[in-house]
Formats: sequence, C-alpha cells, structure tokens
Amino acid sequence: MQATTEQPGLREIDIPVDAGGRLLQGSMMPPRNGAGMVVFAHGSGSSRYSRRNRYVASQLQARGLGTLLMDLLTEREEAEDAVTARLRFDIPMLASRVVATLDWLGRQSTTASCRLGLFGSSTGAAAALIAAAERPQAVATVVSRGGRPDLAGEALPRVTCPVLLIVGEQDEVVLELNQSAAERLGGPSELRIVARATHLFEEPGALEEVAGLAADWFAHRLCAEPAAGRKDTGLHG
Repeated sequence: MQATTEQPGLREIDIPVDAGGRLLQGSMMPPRNGAGMVVFAHGSGSSRYSRRNRYVASQLQARGLGTLLMDLLTEREEAEDAVTARLRFDIPMLASRVVATLDWLGRQSTTASCRLGLFGSSTGAAAALIAAAERPQAVATVVSRGGRPDLAGEALPRVTCPVLLIVGEQDEVVLELNQSAAERLGGPSELRIVARATHLFEEPGALEEVAGLAADWFAHRLCAEPAAGRKDTGLHG
C-alpha cells in the first residue's frame, strides 16, 4: 500500500483555513477536468497525515477527484488533546470547522463550482454528517469509514444526501451503532461491511477494499451529473 500525492501537472498544496479565528492547516490536491472535491474530516486524535486517509485520498485522486485533508484542531489544540482526549469528542466544534472548510472552498475560484463530498472517520464522521445537514446545498454525499455517525445525534434526520457507511465486520459495537444511525438518516444510505476487518482496517486487503468502495461511490456522485430524468437514489449494490 503506497499513497501518491502528485498527478501529472498537479501538485498537493498546503492551505490555511480560518475557522472562527482559529487557523487550520490542510493539504489540497486540486481536481482534474471539473471533477468534484472530497474533504476529509479526521477524528480520534488523527490528522491530515493519517496513513490510512492519505491512502484513500490517493485512490480518489487516481479517479480525477480533488482531495482536501484538513486538521480540525490547531497545533496547540492537538497538544492539549493528546493529553486530555477531550477535543476529539467535541463534535459541535469539529462540525463547525468542517462547515468553515466548506464555506472556504465555496469562495475559491478553483473550487467554487465543484461538487463536494465529505469523508469522515471515527468522530470525524459525525462532524461530516452535521456539516452535511448544515450545508445541504453544498454537500453532495458523505462516506464514513469506521465512523461514529451516532454522535451526529439530532442532525441525522436532516442529512438528505446519499451516505455510505463502511464498517469492519469484527468492529461489532461500531457496526451496531452504524446500523442504528442508518435508520435515522433523512436520505438514502448504504451500509457496507468489510469481511474480517476490525476498527482500523489493518487486516490484509481491508483498507484497499475501503478505498475502492469510497472511490466508486464518490466518482459516481461527484464526477458526473445523473442522467436526465433519472433520480439518483444513492442505493447501489
């Protein structure tokens, strides 16, 4: 498994995003040929340098999609969270920073017209779903990897875009939480279970399967408009 961060003619760039006076850092790969952008919302002490998320991002980039991996905490907050583990569970704060990132993309000439997707892992999945509820016109779809969508709480019925929930078969508690959350979502959803995988998808081939599922899902929804007269239900085998 090896992540790539460059495409012909394109290079990953570091960008700052002002989120209510807090300067967040991100790594962005622009999309190719008008394809969509996927914003990664990390959780549970992770960052934009997450090996797993960068691998998934590389597979999205190979499909022409742009990616933006954001640190939802500042350096000082990350240092605090490493000791207290408190901020990683401050879902409203994390969600507000995902929203700020969406708004920032909407103001940039290179991304203002892009269809946007969100990829959330762990507590970042809850933040992504709340952001989708807060910005329904901006977010076309959400994918959760080993996420905690249950922590999005009362926002779940307001999420109307298609949602893909990916969970490891042996991540039993999180699987149950995802099944319950899926029933509360306000739009179409699909739950995909990766056989024999645990929470971090460290088993051989597990992360590759996650990346393939996510790439197919985002490419279908962000790279082309649905055919005229056809309503996209978001449910695909």
